[in-house]
Amino acid sequence: MAAVARALETSNVTSIKSLVESPTLSSVPSAYAFNINPNDEADPNDPEFAIPIVDMSLLTSGSPDQRTQIVHDLVKICEEWGFFIAINHGVQESLMKGMIEAYHGFFSLPDEEKEEFKFGNDVLEMFNYGTSYNLALDKVLLLRDFFKVRTHPEFHSHYKPASFSEISLEFSKRSREVALEITRAISESLGLQPDYIYNTMNMDRGLQMLAGNYYPPCPQPQNAIGIPHHTDPGLVTLVIQNEMNGLQVEHNGKWLTVNGPPNGFFVNLADQMQILTNGKYKSVMHRATVNNKATRISIAIPHGPSIDTIIAPAPELCEREGQAPKYHAMNYKEYMQLVQSGKNYMKATLDHIRA
Repeated sequence: MAAVARALETSNVTSIKSLVESPTLSSVPSAYAFNINPNDEADPNDPEFAIPIVDMSLLTSGSPDQRTQIVHDLVKICEEWGFFIAINHGVQESLMKGMIEAYHGFFSLPDEEKEEFKFGNDVLEMFNYGTSYNLALDKVLLLRDFFKVRTHPEFHSHYKPASFSEISLEFSKRSREVALEITRAISESLGLQPDYIYNTMNMDRGLQMLAGNYYPPCPQPQNAIGIPHHTDPGLVTLVIQNEMNGLQVEHNGKWLTVNGPPNGFFVNLADQMQILTNGKYKSVMHRATVNNKATRISIAIPHGPSIDTIIAPAPELCEREGQAPKYHAMNYKEYMQLVQSGKNYMKATLDHIRA
């Protein structure tokens, strides 16, 4: 155990998977210590914490009145939650499960084969593989492995496992269609034209990623964290997972474990949406916990503006609400670099650009 702990604490490791599978690991080393207060967690049976559900079929193929109702419902959802579960979205469950299996295949590769994709300093790398984001600066190391692939505006993939490229291409296209339909509905909910967000954010060149996370069973899940509390830097993020829960969202000061149908997308509003709406819509704070029962795999599909887009509060909304802009304008690439900077560790990036 001592040797494993030293390796973990000095970050001289290539994957959390291989270390957690060590028969000598029976407790969480101090470099990974992260205490979760159970008193901060919400009662899932409390109606106050009933997660909103959006039936996407009513947006795409429902009657005009049904679409209008969903758009109306999104106002309250985006203001109060910044999170919902999308159902009947048109992406086949078999494709979603296939994508999870493809990621499982990648994480099961020998460590030396995954090393060629090791995380670098450029947030726009085609591939990023690692554990924690910044081993030199992180005060608490994360009990997960991740692998990110950039899929838009140019699609990238890799050759291992053999099924990954074909599945990720189809999954990326279909999930992007869902995300764009969501942004159209959100535009309408703001009283704007359906393509306002798409056009203003230059989403024809928008950045899309596949970000797979591997959380192996932890001997002391209450003393570690998969990903600490954070908001996402983009516009909207879709998330899928295997049968193990672990995503938690913050709502009314409590942390709620998200449980949804296996074919649903968890939808997070992100920072650029809060900036664009001048704070009207919420970029949801969320985190990933670990468990001691079975491996959890999640895949986040963040969608953002083009990297050269300057994001600022929409003038139309500021004028209509009689408000001054609450955030300074910033290039999206610079914003993502700010997210990964040491001074932003476990802090809300939005706080750095408030006017």
